[in-house]
Amino acid sequence: MNRSIVVALAQLDLVVGDVSGNTDRMIEYAERARDDLSADLVVFPELSVCGYPPEDLLFHSGLRRRVSDAITRIARSVRGIAILVGFPEYDADHIFNSCVVFKDGERLACYRKQVLPNYRVFDELRYFKAGQEAAVFSIEGIRIGLNICEDVWQSGPAQAARAAGAEIIVVINGSPYEIDSQRARETVVSKRVRETGIPFVYLNMVGGQDELVFDGGSFVMDANARLLLRALPFEEGLHVVRLVAAASAVLPAVDGERSIAPLYCTEKSVYEALVTGTRDYVTKHGFPGVVLGLSGGVDSALILAIACDAVGADQVRALMMPFRYTSSMSQEDAATQAAALGVQYDVIPIEPLYAAATDVLTKVFQAQSLDVTEENIQARCRGLLLMAVSNKKGHMLLTTGNKSEMAVGYATLYGDMAGGFAPIKDCSKTLVYRLARYRNSLGKVIPERVITRPPSAELRPNQKDSDSLPDYTVLDPILEAFIEQDLSVEEIAAAGFDREVVTRVLEMVKRNEYKRRQAPPGIRISGRAFGRDWRYPITSRYTFPE
Repeated sequence: MNRSIVVALAQLDLVVGDVSGNTDRMIEYAERARDDLSADLVVFPELSVCGYPPEDLLFHSGLRRRVSDAITRIARSVRGIAILVGFPEYDADHIFNSCVVFKDGERLACYRKQVLPNYRVFDELRYFKAGQEAAVFSIEGIRIGLNICEDVWQSGPAQAARAAGAEIIVVINGSPYEIDSQRARETVVSKRVRETGIPFVYLNMVGGQDELVFDGGSFVMDANARLLLRALPFEEGLHVVRLVAAASAVLPAVDGERSIAPLYCTEKSVYEALVTGTRDYVTKHGFPGVVLGLSGGVDSALILAIACDAVGADQVRALMMPFRYTSSMSQEDAATQAAALGVQYDVIPIEPLYAAATDVLTKVFQAQSLDVTEENIQARCRGLLLMAVSNKKGHMLLTTGNKSEMAVGYATLYGDMAGGFAPIKDCSKTLVYRLARYRNSLGKVIPERVITRPPSAELRPNQKDSDSLPDYTVLDPILEAFIEQDLSVEEIAAAGFDREVVTRVLEMVKRNEYKRRQAPPGIRISGRAFGRDWRYPITSRYTFPE
């Protein structure tokens, strides 16, 4: 008779540092997998006990004790099903990124991650020591090898597991979202399948953690690299696969028809990531709601829609803060969108605040002509009002700046940069327009002329963004080439851009590093975002073009 087991993949949103809460959920899901799905093995994500990434919490002795207690509790509590959990494993001198398998209190295997990523958002060499040995365990006679996340991006760990007798490899992951990341994962795993000739089960986590969003998309490939299961992205769930051993091969097969969720288009996947990241940042911090400035422009319009989709319109408050330069069109469009989404909407003119500020500065300014100073005072008056509402109501302030603006410093410190979280911080202006169109395809909530009219900060008469910046269709590709590809002025110019424009843009990026260091965290969706994977110096004499 063919040997077979049922494996449940627990694609969960766990919380960094909540060792007790994470343990409760894993025990609950293990019991559900056993009782409702008749599973023989339930699998949880990378570092699931402490949440991922725990960063310097790993150095705290209190976390070490809590993790030890949790592992003991899991081993003692879960019966009638094997359970695989990720955890930080401590010995006398080192920490390992490990996973352990228990069955009825018996430890079947413990595996230490062998390939430690140390690029982009990953900094695992700061914390962990690499493992050296393969780990294989058996359930109902089926031999299962283990890999953890980055292991599968190189051939060695999978080959070692195969050489140790694995008939199938289970990979647990904390793989963060970026555009096209799901395709990249599946491409890499298909290579490992072809190299080893055995099937792979790939489990990823979901949920937001500071700047990172984890999109799930857990999947199973058979020994021919045929996709048998793909879980819905951005959603928690238990997903079941039956592993059948026939002769010398193990062929995963889902009971009934294959369950393969579709791959999302770029706009849909990015939008879902922004909603997920915003929702989790708000809820995991316990905020009762959010507040934002609604200007009548496309950035704040998109963020209002994201906020409503993330936490519900009843938990969202929008402020329109007009000044003498705010157009009637902006005021009308902001009111229209607020009504369409059903959020609480307040109009608070900033003229009195602006007048008070400029009056008390008259002597200091000594009748100097108007310049960007007065524009920044407008933005800071708005920031003051928004932070006052945030403080009084306990709502988190969402910042509305996009990646294009943050790159070149087209934002005001302590003004429109004020806030606790920046949902579109890693979205270029051109992507913002695409996302606005996408959101309207689900139900029109952003007025059409918000999307079609020329963008303007409305801080002086007839102002347009193009007065200060290249057109976004030019600016954004230059920024992407520099920020995400590290290309030089000459290389970018060779792609067809004016060399002087490229030089000017890159100098603006360099000059405004000090602003970005003071900006709130925001959701990473690109290959390189301003935040944990951007570490340019503030003080630098490096010049362009070079």
